[in-house]
Amino acid sequence: MGPTTEEAVALLHGVPVFETLGDADLLRIAQVAVPRSFQAGDVIFREGDASDTCYVVGDGHARAIREHPDGRTITLAHFGPGDIFGELAIFDDERRSATVEALDDLRVIGITGPDFRRLLSEHPELSAKIVISLGRRLREANERLSRQSFQTVQSRVATVLAELVADAQREGARERDVLVTVTQADIAQLAGSSRESASRFLAVLERAGVIAQGRGRITVHDPEALGGYVY
Repeated sequence: MGPTTEEAVALLHGVPVFETLGDADLLRIAQVAVPRSFQAGDVIFREGDASDTCYVVGDGHARAIREHPDGRTITLAHFGPGDIFGELAIFDDERRSATVEALDDLRVIGITGPDFRRLLSEHPELSAKIVISLGRRLREANERLSRQSFQTVQSRVATVLAELVADAQREGARERDVLVTVTQADIAQLAGSSRESASRFLAVLERAGVIAQGRGRITVHDPEALGGYVY
């Protein structure tokens, strides 16, 4: 069951790209938005697909990945409630640059390119917001590359975990015993390390009581302790 119009408006209020819009404009978006639901492992769209729809996450989490011809995948980003993804496709005719899949039960609302472009023509300030949003992602990608060049594997993995914890806390998680939905492979890819190296360090953190590992999830008991491994 998809969100009601009122729920969709409340969700859009929390998206930085739309923060300058009033209730009347958000209501217009919500009325044309398409709600969709996915289960863990479902693909929202694949790399190479043709589509001009962007998505806003209501509940749950998703990740963007790129696939190598030899079968390996690289995790590019994680998305949670209030995040927007797929927005590049509304500006040009290029095919999807990555695959996005659900990590757990996921609810999103889709906004088509024509509806989005109409909003841009009526509200030019939205263009600046989108540029800021895309610039933030580019900056995060650059910071990740810098970490991979200059930090140790331990430092990179601890930093990735700390970022995931911060995301969860923005969604309402408490200060300690924070549950994040992520696999060892995801952490290794985000940290730019091998899975074996990431796994060894995660085992160190588990023995130290900083984290507890489960299938596709990690509970960070002591988020502050992660800072001691970042240098």
